[in-house]
Parts: sequence; structure tokens; C-alpha cells
Amino acid sequence: MQNQTNIPTLRFPGFKGEWEKKRLGEVAERVTSKNSSNDVKNVFTNSAVQGIVNQRDFFDKDIANQNNLLNYYVVKKNYFIYNPRISNFAPVGPINRNHLDTGVMSPLYSVFKFNKGDLDFFETYFSTTLWYEYLESIANYGARFDRMNISIKDFYEMPLPFPTLPEQTKIASFLTAVDEKLQALKKKKSLLEDYKKGVMQKIFSQELRFKDENGKEFSKWEVKKLGDIGEFKNGINKSSEDFGFGIPFINLMDVFGKATISNQNFGLVNANVKEIKQYELKKGDVLFIRSSVKKDGVGETSLILEDLKETVYSGFLIRFRDEKIGINLNFKKYCFANRKFRKDLISLSSTSANTNINQESLNSLEIILPSNEEQTKIAHFLSSIDEKINHTETQIQQTQMWKKGLLQKMFV
Repeated sequence: MQNQTNIPTLRFPGFKGEWEKKRLGEVAERVTSKNSSNDVKNVFTNSAVQGIVNQRDFFDKDIANQNNLLNYYVVKKNYFIYNPRISNFAPVGPINRNHLDTGVMSPLYSVFKFNKGDLDFFETYFSTTLWYEYLESIANYGARFDRMNISIKDFYEMPLPFPTLPEQTKIASFLTAVDEKLQALKKKKSLLEDYKKGVMQKIFSQELRFKDENGKEFSKWEVKKLGDIGEFKNGINKSSEDFGFGIPFINLMDVFGKATISNQNFGLVNANVKEIKQYELKKGDVLFIRSSVKKDGVGETSLILEDLKETVYSGFLIRFRDEKIGINLNFKKYCFANRKFRKDLISLSSTSANTNINQESLNSLEIILPSNEEQTKIAHFLSSIDEKINHTETQIQQTQMWKKGLLQKMFV
């Protein structure tokens, strides 16, 4: 008996036998209609992450010349578009379905529409990596390393799984339900984040105040200059020759404001004990980013939650240590991230090629502090919102991993 190979690992009851294979050109046709009258002005782009989006929304400006779109392809709703530009998110370039109204796209893209099969099924299939191998096998990378060079003939020879239409629809409906669950979780997270922003604004403008256990109001908040309650210290500056296999160091922070220690097998080599002690980090220290190409990136903070002995930080960062007053550890996460503080900090920054902040400016920056008891209440309240946000993010990641596993098992 011949081995059956075109059978998915995971399958709905009632469906049997091998899946048929068809070439893309058998079930879809190439679209080459040009915007010859220049009537359509909505220019789309095919993003590996966001899918088909309006170019103006994606780039915050018009990239294409609005007066010269004659050679652009007219793309209607439910057309599919292949972008040959490769990236980390799309190693062979993305294929996405257009869910927008009619627009135009660069002739560098390949546009096609299906005339057979379930559109949701094929949209889901192109979200897997199962078709990558074929494109890699026919690509001629040529002189451009950032773009797949594939002939039109070879592209439409791409093999596609083609089970019966009822099975296509069943798979598509199930995975659409998974996507709807993911979207609901993402919306929940977004709403929690918006709620947190609104609450923080009310708390730090003192529109919202907490009371003690007896229902009495806490004392007034005090205005303090950072230089009066703590000390700043620039990070260690060393030449590239001073680094190798040595003491771990914090160079920059990730996009979430969390201090990222560089590879433990690579660090500062040429430093004496006195230098190391000067630049070590203690629990409760706050690191500020000194310079950023983005104006709103300068002054982003990271709170150190444990002593980091024999770990130093680089000259890209400034350390703040508030030993003179002792701000509540968890409250620090929020008092340096509230909108007013960030606005005041950015107003003190200087701009050249990058936006920069220095010790002198940070020393003069004012912060409004409640009593220690109210700090604790605020920190506890905001931390509870963060826990809900983090829990929702965990659910999103778990659902995405589950979906990824399903995709690999439900297709061949």
C-alpha cells in the first residue's frame, strides 16, 4: 500500500483521504489592472506585521507621488498581494489579503485573486511558514540581498494544499474563532493600558487621592528637586578595547524600560575594583537613558529591583540613587513614568543629532511626593492593574503559541 503523505496531523472528524495539491495558477489569477486614469489615490503597502495598510497611515505621510500613480496596480477587497521584500518577520516576503476598500499598490508587488477555494483558508495558510521552502527553492537573490527575485511563471507554480471545500471552510472557521479570541485579549489589554494611563494622570495631578485606614486624608504632597533627595552619576565610559570576556554591564534598556544586561560572557575587562564599586547598581537605583534619536525616548527609566554586584552600567545611562529620602520601591516605577514628569523632563532636554539629558538638568527637575503611607497605597493600586495587564499579555502569548502549533498540524 502506498504511503499517504498529504494528510494533516490534526484533522476534524468526518474528513478522510489525502489532500489534493494544486498550483497557485490553477486556483488564482494574476491581477495587472493599472490605475491608467489616475483616479484611485489610496496607496496601500504590504507590511509583514500589519498586513495591507494605507501607506499614509503606515508612514505618517505620502511616500508615492499622488500625481503619478498610473503604473500602480488597482487592488480591490479580497485580492492577495505578495511583497518580495524580506525581513526578520517575513524571511521570504509576506503574502497578505486586502481587507480594505479599493486602492493601488506599487508594481513591485504581485497581485492575485482566487477564483476557487475558501479565501479564509488560504489567508490562514499564508500566515504559516509551510510555503517558504518553495519560494526559497526558486528564488534568484541576484544583486539585491533584501528582495526575493522570483519569476512570474515560477511564482504561479507554487503548490498549495487543496482539501475539499467543506474541509477548507471548517478549518478556516475554527482558526477564525481563535483569531477572534486573540483580538478580544488584545483589546482587553489595550483597554487596561488606557485605564492605567487615565488613572495615573488623575493620581499625579492629585485629582484622585487615597485615604488611610481610618478614612482620613493623607498629608499634602511635597515638591522636591531630584538633586535634593538623591544623587546622579553618569555611567562608565570605556573604549572598545576595554571590553571582552569580563564583568557584565548594562549598555541600554529595552523598549519596555527594563535594564538589559549584556551577554554574561562579554563585558568590561579593564577596570579596577574602585571603578567597579563606583558604578555598581543597588536595589532601588533608577537608570535614565541619556540620549535618544526619538525625543520621547530620552529619560526613559528602568528600576533596579535587586543588588547587581560586579555589574556596571555604560555612559549611555545616568544612575539616580535616592538615599537621602528613600522613595517607596514600587512607587518609583510610576512616579518617574507619569505624564507630567515626562513632559517636564523632555522640556529640559537638548536637541542636536539626538535628544539628550544631563545630570545638571535632572538635578533641577522637580518631583511631587506623597507621604510614605500614600506612596504604598498608590503603588499597590497601580501594581494590581499591572498584574492584570501582565496576565492578559501571558494569555495572548499562550494563545499565539497554541495557534502556531495548530497551524503546523492542520496543514500539509
